[in-house]
Amino acid sequence: MNAAPLQPDRVVLLGTKGGPAIRKGGPSPTANLLMIGGYPYVIDCGLGVTRGLVEAGLALPELRCIIITHLHSDHVLELGPLIHTAWTAGLKDKVVVHGPSGTAAVWQGFLASLSYDIAIRIEDEGRPDLARMVEIHEYADGVVFADARMKLTALRVPHPPVIDCFALRFDHGAGSVVFSADTTYFPPLAAFARGADILVHEAIYEPGVDRLVARVGNGARLKQHLLASHTLAEDVGRIATEAGVGLLALHHLVPADDPLVTEQHWIEALRSQYHGPLVVGRDGLVLPLKAAASGGA
Repeated sequence: MNAAPLQPDRVVLLGTKGGPAIRKGGPSPTANLLMIGGYPYVIDCGLGVTRGLVEAGLALPELRCIIITHLHSDHVLELGPLIHTAWTAGLKDKVVVHGPSGTAAVWQGFLASLSYDIAIRIEDEGRPDLARMVEIHEYADGVVFADARMKLTALRVPHPPVIDCFALRFDHGAGSVVFSADTTYFPPLAAFARGADILVHEAIYEPGVDRLVARVGNGARLKQHLLASHTLAEDVGRIATEAGVGLLALHHLVPADDPLVTEQHWIEALRSQYHGPLVVGRDGLVLPLKAAASGGA
């Protein structure tokens, strides 16, 4: 992972792999950090998010706001462990979690699974009650919240068979950032992302799918899911072009750890439809917001 100093007004791609499996030397599942004026927003909590935040320079007791796009495990598996680890590292302030329907049940299930550890640490180490330190808000389409720092808007995107999956748009003084979440090709996303400084969009490279399914099993069913639920690289290019974004950053890559699929393959697939600034995501990549329009391949 590329360690980078934490600075205001930037996106850090903490985990860029699509799917929950991890392999030696490969990237971690989906997680992102958006920093605005030194305030951290964590977007998705795939396995490895806690380590990724530490490597990015965030002190875990500074955790404040988490947004979950949907409840697939590669986006939510480390939600509880992240908050718990921040708590053991000295977290004192409330953490607000925004997620789709079912997020509260995920958190309550985690608390139940660690009830012995949590109770004994409260009694033995004098820690505050973890259950009282987390506030869950379940959201749907529209404005999720708006305050002096940020306006967050959600758009439901098609990610079958998941119903509650949401693209996210963050509008703030430094500009706008849009995260596609997991989605099949969805033209309305272009209007949602119009004029954004950075669009972080998932992508699938179709020539690599057959090797992927041969390696992990499930064969035809897995391939059917991947092609029905995710966006081909060429179609990502169509979205970015129509939206007129300042920078397109690919993440949630499928496949993400195939040595035969290089960064150049991704770029070539995009260039048939998109000719603006482009980066292929990798774990730890830092995208400064104010420099977004001048970066990329």
